[in-house]
Amino acid sequence: MAEKIEVKAAVEAANAAGVSCTANVANATSTAGVPRAVGASRTTVAPRTVGVPRQTAPRTVAAPARREGLSTRDIILVAVLLAAGAVLKLTVGSLLSSMGMKPNFIIAMYCLAIIIVRPTVAQSLVIGLLAGLVCQVPMLNATPLLNIPSELLGALACGLLIKVPMRIGGKLDLNPLVNTFVSTLVSGGVFAFLSVYINVMSTGGDLMVALAAYAAIVLGTATFNAVLVQVLAMPLKKVLKR
Repeated sequence: MAEKIEVKAAVEAANAAGVSCTANVANATSTAGVPRAVGASRTTVAPRTVGVPRQTAPRTVAAPARREGLSTRDIILVAVLLAAGAVLKLTVGSLLSSMGMKPNFIIAMYCLAIIIVRPTVAQSLVIGLLAGLVCQVPMLNATPLLNIPSELLGALACGLLIKVPMRIGGKLDLNPLVNTFVSTLVSGGVFAFLSVYINVMSTGGDLMVALAAYAAIVLGTATFNAVLVQVLAMPLKKVLKR
């Protein structure tokens, strides 16, 4: 009887052990089918897509600030050159006039100022107006007010011509020479026409003779001013780094 009880207990123990193993196998099977959860400490790397170009931020280039007006340095340079032209006309110009030549240093100096500063057309007109007002000094002008329109138009021509490239071989710039010559012709031509109209036509004088006399003076002045400005423009540009 005791032996039967022991056999029955052994069978129940074996059955219990079998159930536990079956449960463990079932648990293992169910666990293996579940995907592995990613922990917070482990980061996933996105797969690299082949053939897709890398997107980069658009490249921006800052545009240079546009200059609205003349700088203080430019204004000082214009004032100094106009003052120098007035002094030269009063001293050297008077001396050369006694020898038959009549150079106008004020025209040469405002042409030089416009060529170096390179202002806008409107700013060139202002420089011409200032030059015309300087010429109203009694010792610098025998005919009042005529220099205002003549210097305005001369400065206008100079302001337009500075935009025309006139380089030879990429190094020699003939713009100061040609520009000053043409600008002096414009200024001198306007002054001559107004002067002839006021002083000759009103008195019944010979118009052609007066114009011929003025033409020789204007051409001589234009040639002198052109050479002077061409000689001065090159070293001044280097010194002022223009």
